[in-house]
Amino acid sequence: MRHGMINRKLGRTSAHRNALFRNQLASLIDRERIITTLPKAKELRPQIERLITLARTDSVHNRRQAARVVDEAMVTKLFGTLGPRFAERPGGYTRIVKLGPRRGDAAEVAILEFVDFKLETEAKEEAPAKKAKAAPKKETKPKAKPEDEEEEAAPKKAAKKPAAKKKAAPAKAKEKPKTTTKKKSSK
Repeated sequence: MRHGMINRKLGRTSAHRNALFRNQLASLIDRERIITTLPKAKELRPQIERLITLARTDSVHNRRQAARVVDEAMVTKLFGTLGPRFAERPGGYTRIVKLGPRRGDAAEVAILEFVDFKLETEAKEEAPAKKAKAAPKKETKPKAKPEDEEEEAAPKKAAKKPAAKKKAAPAKAKEKPKTTTKKKSSK
């Protein structure tokens, strides 16, 4: 019978599995988005949901419960930033986005991220886009005369040093001269 066998072993010992999940929880709390394999993401999701639920109400007991899983810096971010952010949400703080098979071993890869996560690059791109629309276009300067271009091109060519020529290796003689050694006869 298969009673009570709810967790995946992921081909690891229990200590290795716990260490793996602690590291991934810390990375997820720190970066708010991680890329991992699909089975790992599915196993990690309930654990991070429990930690966020703890962080919604800030108490010494809840902080100590969370500190059993992640380190103090992550507990501070969990209770200072993430808990208040999800205080009104009744659950479902994370999402799993499937990316498809990984190139090397064809393992299914997924992104595990918080629901309200926005990439910093998207936010940065939106702000300059608004400024670019509001700013008038600058006039382009007329191109220099062809004579000026030739003058500018000439010093550039002169500035380049010619490549050093390799010295030819001395030619080896095909046959070495034979030296004869005379044996002295001992009398």
